[in-house]
Amino acid sequence: MPLAVDVIEEACKANGVCVRPVVLKRTDTLTGRVEYVNVPCGATLAAKCEPCANRAVQLRKAQCREGWHLEAEPVAAPNPPTDRQLWLVEERADVQALRELAEQDGGDLAVWDEVVTTLDDQLAESGVRGHVLPGEGKPRRSRSTRRRQDAPDLPKRQRENRTVGRTFTAPDGRVYRPSLFVTLTCDSYGKVRQDGTPVDPASYDYVRAARDAIHFPKLVDRFVQNLRRVAGYDVQYFATVEPQKRLAPHLHMAVRGTMPRAEVKAVAAATYHQVWWPSCDVVRFEGEHLPVWVGDDEHATDREDGQAGDYLDPETGEVLPTWEQALDQLDADPDAEPLHVVRLGPQVDVQGVMAGSPKADSGLYYLTKYLTKSLTDCHEPTSDAQRAHVERLMAVLRYEPCAPTCPNWLRYGVQPKGAKPGMRPGACRGKAHKPEHLGYAGRRVLVSRKWSGKTLSEHKQDRRAWVLEQLGELGLPATHDQSDPLDPHRYIWRPVTSADRGVPHRAKRLLDELAKRHQWRAALQLAQARANGQPIEDLSADQATGRAA
Repeated sequence: MPLAVDVIEEACKANGVCVRPVVLKRTDTLTGRVEYVNVPCGATLAAKCEPCANRAVQLRKAQCREGWHLEAEPVAAPNPPTDRQLWLVEERADVQALRELAEQDGGDLAVWDEVVTTLDDQLAESGVRGHVLPGEGKPRRSRSTRRRQDAPDLPKRQRENRTVGRTFTAPDGRVYRPSLFVTLTCDSYGKVRQDGTPVDPASYDYVRAARDAIHFPKLVDRFVQNLRRVAGYDVQYFATVEPQKRLAPHLHMAVRGTMPRAEVKAVAAATYHQVWWPSCDVVRFEGEHLPVWVGDDEHATDREDGQAGDYLDPETGEVLPTWEQALDQLDADPDAEPLHVVRLGPQVDVQGVMAGSPKADSGLYYLTKYLTKSLTDCHEPTSDAQRAHVERLMAVLRYEPCAPTCPNWLRYGVQPKGAKPGMRPGACRGKAHKPEHLGYAGRRVLVSRKWSGKTLSEHKQDRRAWVLEQLGELGLPATHDQSDPLDPHRYIWRPVTSADRGVPHRAKRLLDELAKRHQWRAALQLAQARANGQPIEDLSADQATGRAA
């Protein structure tokens, strides 16, 4: 017999109610009334919360559909600065000038640095993006931009100031505005079977597969840059990343506008990304023979790298080169080669898509097919060969450096960037080393800035505003947790702690949310019936009470 709480959770899933809501404590500063409000957890994985994950997928579908075939240029201009933001910048300028005078006079800069940090934090809280002084005191390491000799050159067209695609007029006078659906894959690492497992695991290049997965986001950025240069306009895209059966990253991309298939494939063939990192092919420290940390807290602020110590060779006492020193040695070598070069595979699929066509619906399906699953759950292993394939890849990813700050650099005789005590190879907490990510630590959904002219939060507000409007027309309260629009500071919101004794039981909170969902659904059904001209009295009793499926 099922447990009562399990039945409640299944009912919530069937009605789209969050099964693990976050409880917040709301205090009315005027009346002193205290309420406990359920807020959806907002999970994007079905394993955590299926209703929230499905809601996030529907939101992504709406975002993709709205920007794929735009006919007018989206408006993506930032809001004008507020009076408070202008005042904070003026204060920041005055404090910066006073700090520079104190530095010239040899005064104490700690107080001025604290004021600068406070003003920068206030600017960020007010909604200002970026830093006031980006890259201050950090010289940029530059490298040659000359293309590799083994990569074909790309044509460069004159850039047009547009993001929408071209239109084509048919002989009958109809105007079409097609777009593209592009699928990109990684290169081959060895022959694989139908289930994705390698034919010969001993010769399968797991190291290159791991490095390609780690640096795949950079390769996608390079592809978009090259695509915009060849297309001649500001190409906008909506892309999602998923794994193939062989566990390599796989990219589906909706592109606004069109260009010849041969050019897109030429761009994919000419796209690459070079990883200029120190060599990590020779293991120097492993097992119990690991570098030893020697702290130097007193002189940490005097060092350029800001470290409070160094890692030493346990046998010779030699100080391992820091990250910057290792890069300097790489720059000084005229015959140096990049650690790794990431390339796209020869399988590139390019399809033309028209708005409202079955291909557009199919593209939306493929773009959002696996968004509710983690990468390792997209293709669950069902055989011993598949499970062994995953284990071999994760064994390589465990010790492969994922970033300049990765502790795995100690295994190869280099101190990580910003090294600190307690680092140990094979114990990095980065996403790339976790089984659910399969080496890919980037975002699952990649959206260009001018895709629809709106952020994901704005798309969510549009959907929310429509629901509130429909509920308001019927005189029903949309939610019980709306703040006072005339006094935004009337309510104080706090997270619930163990000291709060009045928090309702989880089952009671789920039942309350389930009842509210029934009321809202009934109201939406009434609004839809009224818009369709259907008499309200013709609705069934189940629809009137909100219990319709």
